Amino acid sequence: MSARQRVSVGLLTVSLAGFGAWKASEGFTDTAVIPTKGDVPTIGHGSTRYEDGKPVKMGDTITPARAELLARNLNSQTEKQFAASLPGVKLHQVEFDLYMDFTGQYGIGNWRSSSMRRNLIAGEYSQACTDLLKYRYAAGFDCSTPGNKRCRGVWSRQLERSAKCKAAQ
Repeated sequence: MSARQRVSVGLLTVSLAGFGAWKASEGFTDTAVIPTKGDVPTIGHGSTRYEDGKPVKMGDTITPARAELLARNLNSQTEKQFAASLPGVKLHQVEFDLYMDFTGQYGIGNWRSSSMRRNLIAGEYSQACTDLLKYRYAAGFDCSTPGNKRCRGVWSRQLERSAKCKAAQ
């Protein structure tokens, strides 16, 4: 199969490279933290909840091995929800990885209501890549503001996702 061939979303899973990139972007914390002002507690590789749905609470701790397992389990749950949200849609592997990375950061609820999802369903792949840049806020603050020290990682991550997505077109 060509790397440039789009396949049904239901047949895709996050690649090892995609999962590794997501883990690198999220980093690792062994105790729960609030990553940006207005965010919820996260632990491990950016997990905001446990497999049973319980939210992470400040004071929670985790080992690297448990963080890896938690991330993989939550990713597996999200993959199913993500695929179900895109009936009939075909994606390149890189697109799947990027949109799953977005979903891991912003949540499946934000994904389901996103213009990216609507554009993919409509076959507007390039516009979906551009629409990644609409997600530049954290707690109401525009993270694309020049010189911002509050949440610049949010914006740089979106710029990177959009560029990689456009390159895959």
